Amino acid sequence: MPTRLRVDLAGYHHIVNRGVNRCDVFNSNEDKEIFLQIINKSAMLYKTTLHDYCLMDNHYHFLIETQKENLSSFMRVVNANYAKYFNKKYKRSGHLWQDRYKSKYITSENYLYSLIRYIENNPLEASMVHKIGAYPYTLSFLIFNAKDYYPCCSDSILIKQFDLKTLNEFLGEPMNDKELQCIKTKEKQKILKEDGILYVKQEKQFQEHFYDISTNSDRNLAILNAYQDGYSQVSIASYLNLSKSLICKVVKSKSGDSLKGV
Repeated sequence: MPTRLRVDLAGYHHIVNRGVNRCDVFNSNEDKEIFLQIINKSAMLYKTTLHDYCLMDNHYHFLIETQKENLSSFMRVVNANYAKYFNKKYKRSGHLWQDRYKSKYITSENYLYSLIRYIENNPLEASMVHKIGAYPYTLSFLIFNAKDYYPCCSDSILIKQFDLKTLNEFLGEPMNDKELQCIKTKEKQKILKEDGILYVKQEKQFQEHFYDISTNSDRNLAILNAYQDGYSQVSIASYLNLSKSLICKVVKSKSGDSLKGV
């Protein structure tokens, strides 16, 4: 019988935490720097990669990758050490964080890349800056301004997979309703483990996605829908007996319309 997966599973996680009663948890730039130092030190200890982050005044987002089932231990150290620093500095007592941190296990490529764009868009959505990469407490700011980043970010997707031009294009395109809906849908997906094997409970089976496909446009749309349902590009290519490069083109198009002849 499959069991609901615990949050500590190794892999990618989107972490969010807020101040108690939505109070500010960062009162100065120094506070944010101390928090990043704590994350870096903890990440080195728990062999965790910080792929992206955004520190707002009353909450934070970060995208991390764990190698072991130790997320809870990592987060306990980060939040406790920062709360200790904050309470001592501002001569306060009691809880700093609103609740236990929220974490979402990332189950597909499109979910992962949509989350990066979502995290980086936070300061823009809050009207704190006018363009991506202008807010000092995001990883993109350090990259675009050729500033040093913490060692825990050295293997970040933003650094390893993009040059400056493509990163600017990737982050600079406004998020659309389909991407936002994808994030909401993925957050509701159930992660299950059976006989030691991880799998996502998709909304539809492969056969349902590709039933009664008669044209390339229909097929391309079905590929997009299957990808957004959590199926990987490799598994879609294998199921349809198509090349991985073709599936990649369809996914990147974000609409089958531009590839009608393919």
